[in-house]
Amino acid sequence: MKLIVSGATGFVAREVIRQSLSRSEITSVVALARKPVSAPEKLADDADPSKLKSVVVEDYEHYSEKVKKEFAGASACIWTVAITPTKSKMYGFEEVKRICQTSTLAGLKAMHESGLSKPFRFLYMSGASVERDPAKTPRFQPEYTRMRGETETKVLSLATELGGIEASVAKPGFITAPGEFMKSIAATMIQLIVGIPSINVVDLATVMLDQVVNGFDKEPLMPEDLIARIPKNKPAMP
Repeated sequence: MKLIVSGATGFVAREVIRQSLSRSEITSVVALARKPVSAPEKLADDADPSKLKSVVVEDYEHYSEKVKKEFAGASACIWTVAITPTKSKMYGFEEVKRICQTSTLAGLKAMHESGLSKPFRFLYMSGASVERDPAKTPRFQPEYTRMRGETETKVLSLATELGGIEASVAKPGFITAPGEFMKSIAATMIQLIVGIPSINVVDLATVMLDQVVNGFDKEPLMPEDLIARIPKNKPAMP
């Protein structure tokens, strides 16, 4: 299968790509980013870097015919492009919404226009605290959190409207990384204070890849759902 990974230079996307290059089910990986993407470091012995195709866009809202041709025939996409809650404070809200919502919908439409394999699976990565219900007021950064929830709803609706697209939303808690002690401490504090479990980036990438390869078995995938789907024989951490 041909897999598109958006935001390919990001923390989670790099791990998704690293594992994808070792999965026999995945024959091609389109790494979509605003700058060229090379194969990640610490590849497994069975990895095939030749499967990686770097595709550069000026921004995630506009797609040339040349870029759309690279999407053609794809079976799935893991969409990781977003501005995090912490970094969102550095930008005006309209810019944050453009990147988190407008660009996501534009990307999905461009993929559909390219001529995709059917069914095409679109996995949108969001966050555990994101609220879809507009009647509820989130405790933290309510404007941002509601916008991300609205984006989830719009992605699911657009997938249905376009047809031939299966969509789901992954909503991890705090994402840790192998060997990063401070992130582990932060994750523990978050779980104690707000009760949201963390997940390691290696495990998150594995579960998201399993979902797009084998088919979605739940929507949304909340933190506890993602953790429950971590394989017992999970790949070794780099």
